[in-house]
Amino acid sequence: MATVVPADMWPFLIFCVVVFGLLGVMLVASWYIGSKARHGGAQDIPYESGVVPVGEAEDMRLSIEFYLVAIFFVIFDLETIFIVAWAVAFEETAWLGYGAAAVFIGMLLIALLYEYRTGALEWGVKRRVFVPGRYARLDST
Repeated sequence: MATVVPADMWPFLIFCVVVFGLLGVMLVASWYIGSKARHGGAQDIPYESGVVPVGEAEDMRLSIEFYLVAIFFVIFDLETIFIVAWAVAFEETAWLGYGAAAVFIGMLLIALLYEYRTGALEWGVKRRVFVPGRYARLDST
C-alpha cells in the first residue's frame, strides 16, 4: 500500500532534502579542498594553537588575572540575562520592575566600583598596601 504525503508536508520534506544535500556537498568539498599536509608538529597536539608546547601543564604558572577575568565575565554575563528578562517582561512589571532593575544595576555598578578601587581590574605585579579600604595596588616603582 502506498503512503500518501499530505500537501502541507512537501515544503518540510523539500527543506530536509536541501539541508542534507548542502551538508553532503560541504563535507565532500572540505575533504577535497582541505590540505592533508597541515598535520604534524603542533597541529596534532590537543588544544593546539600553532605553538609547540614547552614543559608540562602541571608546571605552568598562570597569573591570577586570567581567573579574575573569567569570574568577572561570568558575573557580568549573568547580569545581562536578568536585564534581558526584565526587558522582555517590562509591560507586566511596570514601575515596580523598573525600580527593581534600577536597584540591581546600581548594585552591579557598586560592585564594579569596588573591584576598580581594590585594584582587581589592574594587571601587573601587585603588592599589598595596608591602607584601609584597599586590597591590592600596582607597584608604582
